[in-house]
Amino acid sequence: MSFANNPSVKGVLPVLHTPFTKDGRIDCATLYGEMDWAFKVGADGVVVAMVSEILRLGYHLRRELNTLVCQAIGGRGFSILSVGAESTREACDFATHAEGLGASAVMAIPPVATRLGTEATRAYFASIARSVSIPLVVQDASAYVGAAIDISVYLDLMAEFGSERILFKPEASPLGPNLSKLRDATGGTARIFEGSGGINLVDCHRRGIVGTIPGTDLLDGIVALWRALEAGDEDRIYSLSFPITALVALQIQGGLDGYLGIEKYLLKKRGIFVNTLQMQPVGWQIDPETQAEVDRLFAIMKAAL
Repeated sequence: MSFANNPSVKGVLPVLHTPFTKDGRIDCATLYGEMDWAFKVGADGVVVAMVSEILRLGYHLRRELNTLVCQAIGGRGFSILSVGAESTREACDFATHAEGLGASAVMAIPPVATRLGTEATRAYFASIARSVSIPLVVQDASAYVGAAIDISVYLDLMAEFGSERILFKPEASPLGPNLSKLRDATGGTARIFEGSGGINLVDCHRRGIVGTIPGTDLLDGIVALWRALEAGDEDRIYSLSFPITALVALQIQGGLDGYLGIEKYLLKKRGIFVNTLQMQPVGWQIDPETQAEVDRLFAIMKAAL
């Protein structure tokens, strides 16, 4: 099966964390090991996005990371590359680069430094969609960065480009009701991904999502939970979802840096990462008591598996 240029992107698609060497370079060997582990435990593809630290990587490292991921995927699954930027021109540049690498889809958040109105937001996303022939995942990351996207933007993009070209990752609160509004307003044709790290996965699955885009740190648990949801195994659903949601609740308290700090800690605990280095500066770091609770909840999730 060829995953590049496939419109039916779906399933469990973890966001890769970017491993760094001590001198600030991308640790290629660890990145490849992270990808190998993701596919080994059942990922349907991989994503480069917010917890890949794209907002701090800069132009050249972002392109390098995207290139490394697409070179290493080897037809094993889908690849989604985030292309959102502060200017439309740069976002389109990232998008055309991603398509040239063979990415299955691109994903974009609105600019974070400027609060755009509805018309400007629509024009920004439409320009990105027009710059490529692969699907665009419209991401509302306003739960932790940027501004919420009005539903009219979603509907106008769907009307112009169709449901196979425009996909959605809504994260504005309240996630479940907003997801249902989008589903109902499009007559059930919108292809929607859950993007809350797994904390709302059960609720969102019952509302008709086509996939989930979590972090990589809890991937084995998320894959098992997704399969239980698809099978309707209610007992297993809740035995897995309770520790996962509790872990993500700890991450949320620190915003984007909370996700990064705890997720990189868990990847190192698993032996997938050799360190927990993040691109500086960061506004939140894991403290000993949070770490102890993460360890307890992680053990509960592993026992449930």
